[in-house]
Parts: sequence; structure tokens; C-alpha cells
Amino acid sequence: MIEKKIIRTDQAPAPVGPYNQAIAASGTMLFLAGQIALDPQTGNIVGEGDVVAQTKQVMSNIKAVLSEAGADWSNVVKTSVFLKDLADFTAVNQIYGEYFDEATAPARACVEVSRLPKDVLVEIECIAMI
Repeated sequence: MIEKKIIRTDQAPAPVGPYNQAIAASGTMLFLAGQIALDPQTGNIVGEGDVVAQTKQVMSNIKAVLSEAGADWSNVVKTSVFLKDLADFTAVNQIYGEYFDEATAPARACVEVSRLPKDVLVEIECIAMI
């Protein structure tokens, strides 16, 4: 039987729907919900129209959830990046690259989507081993 532990922290934005920030499964896998550029204290979007500022906030939110689960960037094995405009790939990739060593970076998918929650420019989800 798979054990499931809910991971929640007030250092990342509260879910805006019927989901959790992360789920730890059987104590080995950690599935993080997609994070967008919400300030965890105010719930407001950070960096309106600025993909760099939004990506920095997204990565900060992911870091907070990882930390709450006892993990860090080195535990991440897979990410999915969702962009409103693929023309922002280079800017997002530059910020994203500050968090992962190229030699040990996780597998990743990056896709353009027509719309994201609250009309943000970027959303990132990840899977980690704990």
C-alpha cells in the first residue's frame, strides 16, 4: 500500500483550487504541484508582465515546498515548464539554470500553452526523490 503524506507550507502560496502543494508518496517520491508567481504572504501576482521576475518567484515557491518536505534542488529528478510564450524560453532558462548544476540537472519538458492560472507567464511543476 502506498503511503501518502500531504506537504504544505505558508512559505509558498496556498493552493488556488482542490489540490495540495505537494504529495510525498511512500516516503520516496515527492510530487510538487505547479507553482506560479504568487507571493505567499499576499497572494498577489509578482512581476506582472515580467517573465524574469515571475520565474524567480516560481523558483522561490518551489524551493519553499521542497524545503518543507526535507528536500532541495538536488533531489529534483523531473520538471515541467509551461510558458505562455515560447519566445520567453531563453529568459526563463537563464533563471532556471541558476538552480540546477548542468551536469546533474533533472529531466525537463518545456511547452507553450495558451493560458495559465491568473494569466501568469510561467508555471513550473516537479518531481523529486526523497
